[in-house]
Amino acid sequence: MRRIHYLQHVPFEGLASIEKWVTKSGHTISATKFYQDDTLPSIDDIDWLIVMGGPMNIYEDSKYAWLNPEKRFIEAAIAHNKAVIGICLGSQLIADVLGSPVYKGSEKEIGWFPITMTPEAQNYPAFAPLPQSFQVFHWHGDTFDLPSGAVRLAYSQACANQAFIYGEKVIGLQFHLESTQESVRQIIENCADELVPGKYIQQPEDMLSQDDNFSQINNWMQHILEQVAILT
Repeated sequence: MRRIHYLQHVPFEGLASIEKWVTKSGHTISATKFYQDDTLPSIDDIDWLIVMGGPMNIYEDSKYAWLNPEKRFIEAAIAHNKAVIGICLGSQLIADVLGSPVYKGSEKEIGWFPITMTPEAQNYPAFAPLPQSFQVFHWHGDTFDLPSGAVRLAYSQACANQAFIYGEKVIGLQFHLESTQESVRQIIENCADELVPGKYIQQPEDMLSQDDNFSQINNWMQHILEQVAILT
């Protein structure tokens, strides 16, 4: 049984399908919800750290007082050899902690667009079975350079660094494999102002109608989690 702690930045971006896997697998779960002014736990009280997404940027420290303590907590989790998984904003926070710049991308990606796995992804059991190219759900405007010592696992037409692994247990996913129709519906309701015409921006009906895609990404999220569990 693993003690899994997650960091949540806004009420409408929670664990989504990850929560079902945690419950089914019998692990314990706890959370720091920064929008509720929750405090961070002792690093010794957790085995895994999952860092969720959010509409803020990692460099908005003056606006979000919890960003610096969060970064230091992620840094400590990595230093203590915990499993760390960052999703979207979470991947950007990991990249920042590992010394890479995070900045606005050339294009926003919002909706279902394909990623391509790198040849190096075949070296990692968590990623080797994933299709060479498949549709994933995106909602991001920022991107990052690949951290020193990390291995790039995936890219897309609009974003060079879509996924990376650092060591064996630190994973950054710029895209969302955890998303469900309900979680996407919540983001749409809260971030509708971002749905402006763009090359890589879909409209709500196109995002929500992809039943097969939701099922596929949730299966791959479960596979990754199960492989990380083997290592911990």
